Amino acid sequence: MAKTSSIQKNLKRKRLVEKYAAKRAALKAILRNPETSDEDFYAAQAKLDKLPRNSSKIRVRNRCSITGRPRAYVGKFGVSRITFRELASYGKIPGVIKASW
Repeated sequence: MAKTSSIQKNLKRKRLVEKYAAKRAALKAILRNPETSDEDFYAAQAKLDKLPRNSSKIRVRNRCSITGRPRAYVGKFGVSRITFRELASYGKIPGVIKASW
């Protein structure tokens, strides 16, 4: 089980990403537009720098939804490989069966 503080910190990052997503996207669009004047470009860049660092979606860590484990995350199911194996063994994940040949 991961530390509760690490899990909460990651949840806080997710909330910040949602809060600033529209503002960040608008500023990025200004920066990507080749017709933007130099003044507007630098103004948008300065505004983007003033946003919180944790509002960037790249800083959010994928974690297991059950244990909070940060590594070996299986994205399709939202759990770590260890939890996935346990749930699959107990038949709690529909459509997943143990391979045998």
